[in-house]
Amino acid sequence: MKFKIAIAGKGGTGKTTLASLFIRNIIEAEKGNILALDADPNSNLNELLGVKIEGTVGQLVEDFKKNGAVISSGLYKDQAVEMNIHRIITEGKGFDLLVMGRGEGPGCYCAANNLFKKYIDVLQQNYPVVVMDNEAGMEHLSRKTTQNMDYLLIVSDPSPRGIMAAKRIKELAGELNIKAGKILLVVNRVGQECYTGTMKNNGNPEKIADESTEVKEAGLGLLDDRILSLLEGSGLEVTGIVENDASLADMELDGRNIFDLLPDSISLKQTGQILKKLNII
Repeated sequence: MKFKIAIAGKGGTGKTTLASLFIRNIIEAEKGNILALDADPNSNLNELLGVKIEGTVGQLVEDFKKNGAVISSGLYKDQAVEMNIHRIITEGKGFDLLVMGRGEGPGCYCAANNLFKKYIDVLQQNYPVVVMDNEAGMEHLSRKTTQNMDYLLIVSDPSPRGIMAAKRIKELAGELNIKAGKILLVVNRVGQECYTGTMKNNGNPEKIADESTEVKEAGLGLLDDRILSLLEGSGLEVTGIVENDASLADMELDGRNIFDLLPDSISLKQTGQILKKLNII
């Protein structure tokens, strides 16, 4: 079975880190080679995955716009696009990474963008799993770069502003008729220091055990009551939470990557639980 997962949310919520954690979990579950798409102009998914990139789709589009009319070797435009996309794919262990790169300069890029989008869509069909890390905010939705996904996972931190931003992203996805099988919320960076006051039940496992099955399964017993109230009226379906994980900070400070995390990392376990709940692993 094939799965396509897109990850969206406001800036600073940890979308790229979650994307890399999902990718590691899927690789370890042996679900086949993954196509990782880094659609964030501030491209750094490759750093978390421990690979170096040779080029970006943005650079190819720029070059194509300048030189498309004089492509050498007698190649048709579509053949040249396909060849160059394959050239910049970075191969990792269990995944291939394609980086979209930065936005365009002045001038019309519609024809070039459409041609490249055509072959990226074709490329995705060759992989059992596609994981797309989107740019922050909602602009990527308005350009409809996130389409035909099984899951659109909106990431928020446990704050009112984060939850309201996630709600707006879901509403915009509906207005634009974004094709996604399910639109779900992941609450990231949950912990004692995250959002004011006291955590719901003060993290007491005995009290959490008294919560409803739905609350326990999503891990929402760790959230402040006020955040839970906000979620209840948001129309967002929470598929899980991911707690603050000191091992992630240590990993980045030490210049290591997501594959260096120990198996008992809480963030690795909780992202794995989310994937299991979605029947992806």
